[in-house]
Amino acid sequence: MLGLCAGAFLLFGAHHASAQGRLDAQYEATLAGIPVGKGAWAIEIGDETFSASAQGGTAGLLKAFSGGTGTGASQGRVVNGALAATAYTATTTTSKKSETIRMVLANGNIKDFAIEPEPPVDADRIPVTEAQKKGVFDPMTGSMLRAPGNADLMSPDVCRTGAGVFDGRMRYDLRLDFKRVETVKAEHGYHGPALVCAIYFVPVAGYIPDRPVIKYLAAQRNIEIAFVPIAGTRILVPFRMMIPTPLGPAMLEATSFVTTAAPPRVAKTQ
Repeated sequence: MLGLCAGAFLLFGAHHASAQGRLDAQYEATLAGIPVGKGAWAIEIGDETFSASAQGGTAGLLKAFSGGTGTGASQGRVVNGALAATAYTATTTTSKKSETIRMVLANGNIKDFAIEPEPPVDADRIPVTEAQKKGVFDPMTGSMLRAPGNADLMSPDVCRTGAGVFDGRMRYDLRLDFKRVETVKAEHGYHGPALVCAIYFVPVAGYIPDRPVIKYLAAQRNIEIAFVPIAGTRILVPFRMMIPTPLGPAMLEATSFVTTAAPPRVAKTQ
């Protein structure tokens, strides 16, 4: 989820670039154990650039009542092993409407954004100031963790962080804290340790204060995310997320989680 910064090699002789990696994952969403959605997430991290894309939709019984699909993509630079997004796009489509959010970022600041079609102005919505659009992440990059320095990827300190996120409409903070380390196993792919963090949602602006879902999420103290690393990198991404609800636990969990490290390349100088 955090960290912004670039690896450069302009030294004499030949040097190995740090290995980077790729993730191909499939997720299932459940509510009280009942399947309600499915999705996929692909991330590719190179020496200098990264790209991430996700897609999903309702499934099972929920699809019969409220069918919907969504896609998202983020891309940008890799700076000192951290991800610095330069562009983000998200589209959601239901039977009633389709909406696309586009954002351009530079050094953690929102340079431009648009919602298509443009939504009507809601007087009850707390406006987002220009200052609140600085030092932020897009929602996709903001959902990843970076283990700083040479710390163990499963170190409790990796959880003890936070991020400001702007999704094109709402500005909020995500604050994390360490809970535990456990072993997770996908039906296909990853089987190993996961860093489980508590996560706290703090709305800042761009939301309607009286909305029950905002009040509910802001009051929650039992939301948790299990993070696992992308091979060859110091980036951890969600394997499982659990949110308590009045109807039972809402869970998003990987059923397939295949991550591979790219072979190191040799960077040559003249």
